[in-house]
Amino acid sequence: MITIPHKDMIMAEKLSTMEVLWNDLCQYSSFESSNWHESVLNSREQQYVYVGGSQLPMDWEKGKQQICNKIK
Repeated sequence: MITIPHKDMIMAEKLSTMEVLWNDLCQYSSFESSNWHESVLNSREQQYVYVGGSQLPMDWEKGKQQICNKIK
């Protein structure tokens, strides 16, 4: 098992590491998420529909920038 020194990393490094890992995971088309994941996604979709769809999904780059701005 590989250990990442996450406690010594700054937030930008942590986010970058997560993005690298996510991109790597996306390369495997046979990947299946856990059973609980579908129910969580359905719940979030219902919350979105409940507010009338007034919120539009956010661009990933814009979302990452907002997270970075909040933690600075």
